[in-house]
Amino acid sequence: MMSQGCSSRDRLSRLFGVCALGVCASVAVVRPTLADPRAVVELFTSQGCSSCPAADKILGDLSKDPSIVAMSMPIDYWDYLGWKDTLADNRFTARQKAYSMMRGDRDVYTPQVIVNGSAHVIGNDRAAIDTAVRDTRKNDEVMSVPVSMAISGKQLNVSVASARANHPSDHGEIWICAIAKAVPIAIGRGENGGREVTYHNVVRSWLKVGDWTGKAGTWAVPIENIARDGVDAAVVYVQDGNRDRPGLMLGAAYTPLH
Repeated sequence: MMSQGCSSRDRLSRLFGVCALGVCASVAVVRPTLADPRAVVELFTSQGCSSCPAADKILGDLSKDPSIVAMSMPIDYWDYLGWKDTLADNRFTARQKAYSMMRGDRDVYTPQVIVNGSAHVIGNDRAAIDTAVRDTRKNDEVMSVPVSMAISGKQLNVSVASARANHPSDHGEIWICAIAKAVPIAIGRGENGGREVTYHNVVRSWLKVGDWTGKAGTWAVPIENIARDGVDAAVVYVQDGNRDRPGLMLGAAYTPLH
């Protein structure tokens, strides 16, 4: 269930400063991304949460690590507290809740980090994030499918490798995210009123590329399909399950667009 504000989280959450809420193509490939990152880190954050700026900074630090695919997903359920989040998308809220339903708990709060589609930790606890990255890697499925992405002309070419022998997963959805690498926001009201916070690797749109069935495949995505003001990078990920029932992250890649 949703709490009524940042101050109503339980004692453990208060200790850490948490706001609680209970088409194939064969083309020349250029500028390839680094393959096989070890983790996808998703931060659910809000401009209306006083505990979130520290987590936003941590995500900025993580975004500089080439072995981490870091994404910020601002939610909208704190908008009633006095400031409407200018980056929020109710699809991010739905995704956060879908993760909670898959885990079978009610742990939906800000700042919350989901690591590799499975573990959730408090977003302003860097040590906990690092531990979750290590622990989730113990599962052989996690980030086990090589994914690459490259720009050729006006297209993004996404390649997903085949599943290795005896791989337990042979299905996943392929999604591409339009990313704004750094978005400074002057917050006028609410718990962060008067502050300017920079949000890093903000997801500005989603597009389903296709389905992965355990076999190698290549998909071409027109850049214009994800282009919008401020978008200067892209993330592609392969995830077990589907949008409404998200599972383990099977692979991912990141590339700048400029």
